[in-house]
Amino acid sequence: MELRTACSPKDAKHYDTDRLREEFLIQDLFRENEIKYVYSHIDRIITGGAKPVGKTLTIEAGDELRAEYFLQRREMGIFNIGGLGRVIVDGNVYELRYKDAIYIGRGSKDIKLESVDDADPAKFYFNSCPAHKEYPTKVVHPEDVFTRELGSAEGCNHRFLRRYILPGQVESCQLVMGMTTLCEGSVWNTMPCHTHDRRMEVYLYFELGEDDVVFHLMGEPTETRHIVMRNEEAVISPSWSIHSASATKNYTFIWGMCGENQDFDDMDNVAMTDLR
Repeated sequence: MELRTACSPKDAKHYDTDRLREEFLIQDLFRENEIKYVYSHIDRIITGGAKPVGKTLTIEAGDELRAEYFLQRREMGIFNIGGLGRVIVDGNVYELRYKDAIYIGRGSKDIKLESVDDADPAKFYFNSCPAHKEYPTKVVHPEDVFTRELGSAEGCNHRFLRRYILPGQVESCQLVMGMTTLCEGSVWNTMPCHTHDRRMEVYLYFELGEDDVVFHLMGEPTETRHIVMRNEEAVISPSWSIHSASATKNYTFIWGMCGENQDFDDMDNVAMTDLR
């Protein structure tokens, strides 16, 4: 398990390109028959990915958690962005299609991941954070979730935001997750931008071509920076940072949040005139 420490915005504004990428960018999430875990001290979120091919992979706590099993004190959400896959929770089998997700509550002991067709393997992406209460495991399909249409073609930000794990739909202790898809011809997300001091966020960008890039914007509103990202890469966004992006084509991203509250609309909006 890779460990990432928290950092102050006073320090981050002095980071060069390599240091920004080292601290916040998460690459190589879907190596064949490996589970990658990145543990951030920012709200103790764990971000990870797995691509099982011909074998079943087991999510394990490792020495870093000092726990008997991964979800002894945690909850998690898993999205599938590959071929048909199976998530097995304490012997119960759940099939996940492309863009399906599953919430798994605290106390679930045995979590296994496998692909149905090794020629088209599943790609499992997950976020996990500490939890103080148990909630039931639940599969979530994109056609069943709350969906909001945002932006416009004229603003190059026409998009559909889908809430997967959120109070009132799928109950959790503090984890919130969802997916936003940009329409053809649109490349901007979350602009005008915002921060939310009460929770942090992680983005996973996907549905990009080999030659496409995302310019992920971060930093304090008056000290903005950017990280160049590619398909199926994730980025950690501290609570003091904006989290917005533009790209060379339309794309989809999964957002995951944890922290003080689960109020989706609890945001500190930033005026376009204040950005620097």
